Amino acid sequence: MLYPMSDHLPDLEGCVAVITGASQGVGRGIACVLAEAGAMVYFTGRDQVALESVATEIHRRRSGHGIGVACDHTDDVQVDAFFRRVREEQEGIDLLVNNVWGGYEAHPNGLGTPPLWELDLDDWDAMFVRGLRAHFAASRLAVRSMLPRKRGLIVNTIAWANGKYLRHLYYDVVKSAVARMAYGMALELKPHKIAAVSLTPGFVRTERVMAAHAAYPFDLSMTESPEYIGRAVAHLFADPNILRRTSQILTVGQLAREYDFADIDGRQPAAFEMPSETAMD
Repeated sequence: MLYPMSDHLPDLEGCVAVITGASQGVGRGIACVLAEAGAMVYFTGRDQVALESVATEIHRRRSGHGIGVACDHTDDVQVDAFFRRVREEQEGIDLLVNNVWGGYEAHPNGLGTPPLWELDLDDWDAMFVRGLRAHFAASRLAVRSMLPRKRGLIVNTIAWANGKYLRHLYYDVVKSAVARMAYGMALELKPHKIAAVSLTPGFVRTERVMAAHAAYPFDLSMTESPEYIGRAVAHLFADPNILRRTSQILTVGQLAREYDFADIDGRQPAAFEMPSETAMD
């Protein structure tokens, strides 16, 4: 049973968590929060220097335990080796956060909203192989470590606008597919007491967002820290009735009110609503 360790975080001592795509942004925030709450955290990324920075944050500032492993989630050999290492070092996996994503590499200034007839097929491969496929590949391996324990939680981070169209065809389809995949996994895994959900943050102050703000300042009053979603994941995992949420698409703002937690600045931003220029129906 999990008991509160502070006003902000549940006690996740004994939890083994895996976060993919955690060298920066939302993934980094989740890894740091889970480690601060007491979980043993394994996290991946492709940039070894960035991974070491996350590990330093976890060990020195959070007094937590975390291991960063360089892993390209498009390479099945590397992914298999990563999960094999976790199995060898731990008794099992309790929590998987699928956060790894591909699709921005060729678009440092954002995807934009090009019409479908101008889309490049390379972007399709980037999003579906480095995003959707990578989520499935990690999930199938993590589940094998959850089944014997008869417990577990899989969280897929997504962008979502209550079913509205996200104005970039590839992006919209792949994010919907990730949510649908979580729904299917939830139905198959519920008899084994393993939950699967999709979780969407709001407008997060990631490194990319703050770089854009530095170049062209804009209002940050409605933004969230990367740790806000980390707190949502921590409270979700600590919920003794987590199976009641399995298969759902959840928002960080919604969970903040239900579990009564706040962002690092003490605010409690509501569930984010996409502006009309980035979502339509």
